[in-house]
Amino acid sequence: MLGAIDIGTNTVRMLLAEVGPEGLAPVRYERSITRLGGGFCPVKGLAPDARDRTLCALRAMKACLDAHNVPRLRAVGTQALRLAANGADFVHAIRQELGIAIEIISGDEEARLSALGVREALHPRPPSSLIFDIGGGSTEFILLEGEERRFVRSYPLGVVRLAESSENPDEVIDGILDRLEGDLREAGIELVDTTALVGTAGTVTTIAALDLEMTDYDWRRVNNHRVSRGRVEDFLHRLRPMSVAEREALPGMEKGRGDLIVPGLSIVSGLLHRFDNQEIIVSDFGLLEGIVVDLAHASVN
Repeated sequence: MLGAIDIGTNTVRMLLAEVGPEGLAPVRYERSITRLGGGFCPVKGLAPDARDRTLCALRAMKACLDAHNVPRLRAVGTQALRLAANGADFVHAIRQELGIAIEIISGDEEARLSALGVREALHPRPPSSLIFDIGGGSTEFILLEGEERRFVRSYPLGVVRLAESSENPDEVIDGILDRLEGDLREAGIELVDTTALVGTAGTVTTIAALDLEMTDYDWRRVNNHRVSRGRVEDFLHRLRPMSVAEREALPGMEKGRGDLIVPGLSIVSGLLHRFDNQEIIVSDFGLLEGIVVDLAHASVN
């Protein structure tokens, strides 16, 4: 059995899984919305209450790891820990108390691992796909053509960041998409009409759960689910005027995500319009699954 932990800007997640000839088989999955990046600024760093919430979630995950006697674990931290002045101090505190070594990974490494995880979920795999991983503090883009990663970038565009910013979210999103298009051009890449838009992480899995009106989340139904551009626009227009409580009462909406879903829908809508796609393909698998697959490949090699 292999283990993975992801300390994100919004959520702490853990996956225990087996990897065999038929692919990845999840054994145990835990998640907790701790909003580590809440109230964050790079100079002041992580807020004390956000650190406490995250450490509390990690204590429960450590107990689960010990109960399953997991022999190999990789634990990573992403955008909030990358940027925080006290990120390294928090990582040290986690290791001191729990014995878990957190690796603060680069945006490019986060993108590489996310793509590995998404590939495990896609059946069939599109010949060309632009994978996007919307996090709390950053969004990663990976262009896959067949088995080749032709483009990998991470941008400071996340749902927590948008929700807590005083800037106009549409202008922020347009600015990042301008950068993305410019970087693709600079790399000599032009997306073709058949390039699929494939989304992973909490925003897009929540959109899928809303579309399916799930009362109990089922990753099997979410993997490869397709959400049309029209449905994304409908959700955006319906949810924008709602209160957080009204949004969180909807079937499929995760508690703690009510203030983040509209910024997330705005990013997805912007992508669909910018690249003139009619739908997104959703992958429940992403960074965590990519870590496990990477550990399995390393064991074989």
